[in-house]
Parts: sequence; structure tokens; C-alpha cells
Amino acid sequence: MDAKNIVKHYKNEDITVVWNSGLCTHSGVCFRGLPEVFDPRIKPWIRLENADTEIIKNQVSRCPSKALTYFENES
Repeated sequence: MDAKNIVKHYKNEDITVVWNSGLCTHSGVCFRGLPEVFDPRIKPWIRLENADTEIIKNQVSRCPSKALTYFENES
């Protein structure tokens, strides 16, 4: 993996959100749309516990670069 490309996983009970730094264009769509979950000013910058899973999924789907994706966790 390229040192400039970081991939991080953030989980709640239902989904895992994946952030790929190498794809991120820092458009701010995630932060402007759901700042209680996506806030790059704090660490961890993704806090899934702050919103309903469906709301998070909808916001992740708006990521223009697809740096944010998600998958359903296995039960």
C-alpha cells in the first residue's frame, strides 16, 4: 500500500464505513451533510454512533469521489 493511501474502517452494529484517503478529494460533502458524524477537525473524524444507520448510508452514498463507502456487517 502507498504510504499516502490510508484506508480506515469505522463500524457500528449494522454497517462498516470505509474511508480511502487516496480517493478523497476533500469536497466536504460528508461534513456539510452530516457534521455530527463526519468531522475532520476531531479524532476519530467518523463517529457512527451519532446518527441512525440509514442516514449515514444516505450521506456516504453522496460522496462524489467514492472515498467513503460502506458495507453491511455480517450478523
